Formats: sequence, C-alpha cells, structure tokens
Amino acid sequence: MSQYQNYSACTSILIGKNASIDGSTIIGRNEDCKATWPKHFIVHQHKEYQDVQEFKSNDNKFKIKLPKIQYKYTATPEWTDKYGKFEEDGINEYGVAMSATESAYANSHVLGYDPLVKDGIGEEAMVTVVLPYIKSARQGVTRLGEIISKYGTCESNGILFSDNKEVWYLETGSGHHWVAMRIPDDCYAVVSNQISIRKVNFNDKNNFMWSKGIQDFVKDNHLNPDLNGEFNFRHIFGTHNLTDVYYNNPRVWYGQKMFTPEIKQQPESHDLPFIRKASRLLSIDDAKSFLSSHYQGTPYDPIGNGSKEDKTKYRPVSLAKTQEAHVLQIRPKMPHEIAGIHWLAMGVAAQSVFVPFFAGINDTLNEYKKGKLEYNPKSAYWIFKLVGVLVDPHYLQLNDPLKNTQEKLNINMRQFILKVDSEYNHQEDLSKYLTKMCNKNAKNVLKEYQRLAYQLISISTDFSKLNYKQDLNL
Repeated sequence: MSQYQNYSACTSILIGKNASIDGSTIIGRNEDCKATWPKHFIVHQHKEYQDVQEFKSNDNKFKIKLPKIQYKYTATPEWTDKYGKFEEDGINEYGVAMSATESAYANSHVLGYDPLVKDGIGEEAMVTVVLPYIKSARQGVTRLGEIISKYGTCESNGILFSDNKEVWYLETGSGHHWVAMRIPDDCYAVVSNQISIRKVNFNDKNNFMWSKGIQDFVKDNHLNPDLNGEFNFRHIFGTHNLTDVYYNNPRVWYGQKMFTPEIKQQPESHDLPFIRKASRLLSIDDAKSFLSSHYQGTPYDPIGNGSKEDKTKYRPVSLAKTQEAHVLQIRPKMPHEIAGIHWLAMGVAAQSVFVPFFAGINDTLNEYKKGKLEYNPKSAYWIFKLVGVLVDPHYLQLNDPLKNTQEKLNINMRQFILKVDSEYNHQEDLSKYLTKMCNKNAKNVLKEYQRLAYQLISISTDFSKLNYKQDLNL
C-alpha cells in the first residue's frame, strides 16, 4: 500500500457559482504528504482505442475496465508511479473539474460492519479512472459512486467535482457506502480531513446522491446514534476525537472566520457547520488565500506573535508537507477551453504562487514535467520549493521579498488572464494559442522565482551564527 495510507492530510474549499464574484464555480485543495515529494503537471490527450482498456493499480491489486474513448484532461501526477499515479486534480475537455482526495476517517464501529477493501479503489486511481470519462460533475459522482459500490474502497476520502453549473462533494464512509451533496449555489464549504456532510435528505435527489442500500445498512446494524433519528452522515460514519479538536476543526474554523467573520465560533468546536454563506462574494483570490493560510491574525499563526504553546497548538492549512496546491475555476458562458482555469502552486502555497493554465492547453512546460527526490534547478517543483527552503529559517527577515514577488506576479497573472480573454476569439487554433500563452506566462513566473531565490541567498549570507558586529575601520 502507498505512503499515504496512515497520513492525515489535505485541506479543501468548494464555492458555488452564486457565491462567487464572477459566477465561477470553484474547487481547490492542498495536496499534503511529505516535505519533499515532487509533483509534475501534464496534459493527457484525447484518445480513442479500438479495444477496451484496463487500469491496473501499482498501489494495490485494484483493476477496472475503461471506456474506449478517453477525454483530454490536465493532471498533477507523482514524480514516480511506483506507489500509483496520484494524478490528484484536473479539468477535462468537457469543462469538468475533479480533485481527489481529501483524506477522511470513518469510525471503527461502522467499519466493523463494512470494512475498507484492501484492493478497492484508492486515491491514487480516482482521477485517472473517472475524470477522462465524464461530461458533468454529476456524472463524476455517479461514476465514482458506482465504482466504490462495486469494487469497494481501500480508504475513507472526500472527492470534489465541479462544472460550470454545479459543485459536488462525495464522501466515502465505509468499504462500500458513500454519500454526495451538491454545494448550494450561494454557499461555500471548507473541509479538513474529517467526514463533513451532515444531514442527508433522501427525498431530494437533485442535491443528494448515495450508495444503494445505505439507509438499510445503518438501520439494520443500529448505527445511528442520534435520538431524533435524523440521518447525519458525519455522526453515523465519522469521528469525534482529539484529532478533530487539534488537527481538523481549527482549519474549518479559520476558513469560516475568513469568509463569515460575523459568526463567532470556537476553533475546537465539533459543531462547525459543513455549509456556510459568506458575508461577501468570494473570488478566486479568496480561495487561493485560504489555501495559503496559517492562522494569520490569530495567536495560532506559527510565524506570528502568539505564545510558543499557541503557535504550535493547531495544524495550519498551508504547511511544509504540501506538495502542490490547486484551485480549479470554471467560468460561466465561455467555451470549455477558455472557461476552465487550472491554478497550480507547486510546493507550499504560502511560499509559492498560483500559476494559471487554461483547460484548452495541449502541453505544459518541460520544467513542469521534471523533478525527482534530489533537487533539480530545472524542475518547476524544485524552483518553487527552493524559495520556501530559503525563507523558512529566517521567515521574518525574508518575508518581505517573498511577499513583494508574490504580489507582483499575482498582478501580472491577472493581466495575463485579461489579455487572453480579449484575444482568444480571434485565434484559428485556440489550443495552440492557449498552450503558447500559458507556457510563456509560466516561464516568466519561474524566472521571477529563480531571481527571488538568488536574492534570498544573497541576503542570507549575513545570517551566519559565526557573524559578529565588527568595526569596518579596522
């Protein structure tokens, strides 16, 4: 089994179209695993096979027959497929976005009746066997749900789907049972390594989907602890322990504090709602800011002014073990090629920058397809990661150069999006144009981060422990 199995990781955000400032649907997640574990960014081309294809997992013995037609999609696979592909996130040619997965934990009582399946589908395979074969977010839920029900799953997870109309969140609660909820158009949700969906309305098939027989499974095995008999998926299938108190709940609290600050809540509370309405319309920058956050403005910021105990009390959203962070934006009333933007921050989001790639691209820079465990100055992952490594020992002294570069690039990338939006209608070969423009923009970002690294190295030369304030006249 993979290196992921016993590691609690990731933080997610989902935003409905009427909750966003421009009508976009937005899903995003930090992929957290190890402090050093490079990712690549690639485009899988549309393919049509004469024979049925079969997927075989390198992580376990899971295998499945695949449709003959594979749609084009973006993905961020591992630097090695020894433990599986872990493609994690992407947008396909039909404007469907998917992010898999948000690690979650089912309780042992439920798992006693429906254990996880050792050779069932896991995180490493989900994007690969679902995203290239769906034409809507709802179809994504249906396809993945059917696979879980038939083959079982080897882990508990949350999976994000979106298209230009809907945002869906699917959670697995046991070996074969799952539920999915459509995020209301005027709401958002933040998720942090725990089963989060609460009340399930089985009379509302437009906004809820579920595994066949889940109600009978819960009833026959006496699994519902609520006195009112309400079917609360989190209460029935989820956990309620100290890991939630210190590791999970505070991240949800901080996200809701960012977007709905007028509601006062406690960071350790088990009663934080899954769905919230923001006090304002949310932008793509809000999603990126959340995924880059570490409790700024509170005593719990690891690089803030709180006490030593407070600064290490809660697990932050953005942390050193983030491999990549992504925000998948689907804009309204535009062709799929231009509507979808795969915003990708390699390494730690707080120290990196989200680079936009339109879904219609045919390829990515060579730098985004390189990078192994050993540092490589020509790898996009390592170019961003190096800046983080340099900043970490002297965060307060080096934070200003980092923030200045991030602000400059964020302004430039907004200008880049506006330029492409104004020009794409005049292109004979849209995919070729988008590939050229996105790779040119990404190349410029990498150059700026390389310059930033050089600057940080120069400044850091004066931080030696062997330093001494000397009289320059001697």
